[in-house]
Amino acid sequence: MSALAKLKLVSVQAQRKSPAVSRRNKLTGKIADQIAYAKAANAGEIYASKRVKFVTDEATGERKQITLSARVKPWWFTAANGKMVLALRYGAKQIEIAKGKNAIEVAGMDDLVATLEVIKEAVQAGELDAQIELASVALRAGFAKKK
Repeated sequence: MSALAKLKLVSVQAQRKSPAVSRRNKLTGKIADQIAYAKAANAGEIYASKRVKFVTDEATGERKQITLSARVKPWWFTAANGKMVLALRYGAKQIEIAKGKNAIEVAGMDDLVATLEVIKEAVQAGELDAQIELASVALRAGFAKKK
C-alpha cells in the first residue's frame, strides 16, 4: 500500500474574499488601532502600531523578519465649537457616514472608545459598505495615471 493511499484526497478550489469583505477587514483593523490609541491616550501612555517587514541582509543575503513601529494618527479632534468629533477615514479619504454628515460628535475620551466599538460592529455587519466603496473608489482615483 502506498503512502498516498492512506490519505483522503479531495478536489477543492480556494474561495476568494469579495472586495467588500476585504475593505471591511481593512477598516476594522484600522478602527482597532484607533481603539487601542484612544485607550492608551486615556491612560496617559503612548501607542504605536506594530507591523512586520522582511529585509534582506546585504552581508549574508539572508531574508530576515523585523518588527517596526507604525505611527497611528488619531481620527478625533476638537472642532471649532469646542466639542470633540470623530471622523472615519479609509486611507486618506474621509467616509461620509450619512448624507452630508462626515463626523460623529463625542462627549469625551471615555465616550470615544465606546463610539469606536459601535462603529466597528457596524462595519463588520456591513452597514457602511456603500460608504466604504465610495471612499475606496476616490482613493484609487488618486493613484490613476494622468493622461
